[in-house]
Amino acid sequence: MSQLFSPFDLGPLHLKNRIVIAPMCQYSAEHGNATDWHLIHLGHLALSGAGLLILEATAVTPEGRISPTDLGLWNEANEHALGEVLRKVRQHSAMPIAIQLSHAGRKASSRTPWEGGQLIAPDDGGWETLAPSAIPHLTHEAPPHALDVSGLERIQQAFVDAALRARRIGIDAIELHAAHGYLLHQFLSPISNQRTDEYGGSLENRMRFPLAVFDAVRAALPTSMALGMRLSGTDWVDGGWDAAQSVAFGHALKARGCHFMHVSSAGISPLQQIPLGPNYQVPLAEQVKREVGLPTIAVGLVTEPEQAEAIIASGRADLVAMARAMLFDPRWPWHAAAKLGAQVEAPPQYWRSQPRGMNQLFGDVKIGQR
Repeated sequence: MSQLFSPFDLGPLHLKNRIVIAPMCQYSAEHGNATDWHLIHLGHLALSGAGLLILEATAVTPEGRISPTDLGLWNEANEHALGEVLRKVRQHSAMPIAIQLSHAGRKASSRTPWEGGQLIAPDDGGWETLAPSAIPHLTHEAPPHALDVSGLERIQQAFVDAALRARRIGIDAIELHAAHGYLLHQFLSPISNQRTDEYGGSLENRMRFPLAVFDAVRAALPTSMALGMRLSGTDWVDGGWDAAQSVAFGHALKARGCHFMHVSSAGISPLQQIPLGPNYQVPLAEQVKREVGLPTIAVGLVTEPEQAEAIIASGRADLVAMARAMLFDPRWPWHAAAKLGAQVEAPPQYWRSQPRGMNQLFGDVKIGQR
């Protein structure tokens, strides 16, 4: 039997297979509100047969958006708009849906990727960004505002409020975003965090705010709701965050009741040197899984069914996540099941699409007509 298509429990959440659709920003919201684009995009991915769909990085405050068109969950209008999209999607799919809650920190106020992705100055419609320290992401940019304790408390509460909104609209799991150079990652990395108070300096101090956010969200949610963390396993910069610190962070999360870790990398500095290639981030996930023992999601240039199967079968990770590969081929799980001799769920409207000779691909389904 294919291990990729075997079931797995992500804490209290049961998944039918090990394929995860990773968060992918769509830059298509209006004032944080989900739009018809999200209905089309998510509806189409929810029919893919994956085990779990994680919604894109969703800002917990307006200034926490990467771009002006980021999805948000900071007010009732955002909650209603996303809730309506999910209500319609769920009429046709029972796939579990998670959400990634985020604050972009100093990487906020950016143009969309198709507009170049660079910082938008306040005079051009952007806003002042926030960070652990007044250090810009790029040297020519205006420095962000260094957060004080009251600012940290406000953002922590914003994560809690967004998590409660997510629960109210029926989200099945929450992933807190501490990767890719955004605010929680900025606190973890000594490259972006040069504070001299209790939130900077030692590893214990740099972990303090991300762990406080986790604790506050965990306390606000029932234990029946899965809660995990996305992290960059390394900055790929000498003197930055690395795999050993990721393991220490993982142990601290495990002690607090974290259900999973989703291991990516990079994003904190333009000096990063990333050794791109198939499975390039899998060793980071493997180390976290081996040394921490939490359910672990691997991601990064996993594109082929046999490749994903080998990661799971060899025990390098518990689940495999895909982003760009899933955008390119939203029926990737169907095609993987066909290659690996497995079965996958599909809506009845599509049962007739089973390739010739694969009449069990979608399970024991029957169709007929006069």
